[in-house]
Amino acid sequence: MHNFEPNTHARRGRKVVLLLCLALAAGGSTLQAALHQAGSPHPGMPRAQKHESRREIDLLEETWREAALKGNATALEPLLADDYMAITSAGTLQTKEQALENVRTGRTRFSSIIYSERKVRFYGTTALVTSVAEVTGETADGALSGSYRYTRVYVRDEKGQWKIVSFEANRISNIDDRKF
Repeated sequence: MHNFEPNTHARRGRKVVLLLCLALAAGGSTLQAALHQAGSPHPGMPRAQKHESRREIDLLEETWREAALKGNATALEPLLADDYMAITSAGTLQTKEQALENVRTGRTRFSSIIYSERKVRFYGTTALVTSVAEVTGETADGALSGSYRYTRVYVRDEKGQWKIVSFEANRISNIDDRKF
């Protein structure tokens, strides 16, 4: 049986490496916290650009609402990406062509759309909008009335234009469930 005495130099070296790793990890989280406190929770987007992008998204949301209320498929068409896909409140999938055709033919009609609780988050060239919409109208899936929470995803295309790539709506069953 060998009498093994631990190498104190090797043990000390491991401690130094461990302490360096911990310091780097702490420094990384400290840098993230500093960036967040400086008003830039997404380091890739400066505050001024985030503000301008938020304004653009808000305008696009209003453009979509106005076009939907007027049944204007021509105004809706440039807002939607070619590969746009929606999940309707009835759970059905709807492509860009189907959505526009439903508006053109009157199968989708809105008489009222009121937004509230809008939140916009940015992830590089992607914007995620969550909101509540109080709506009345009709869709290809039937009558539409009540409160719906929706998510709309925008992506900035190669020309720098925001396009809607995805949409999903769900009926809010209880008014107390409206809070995030």
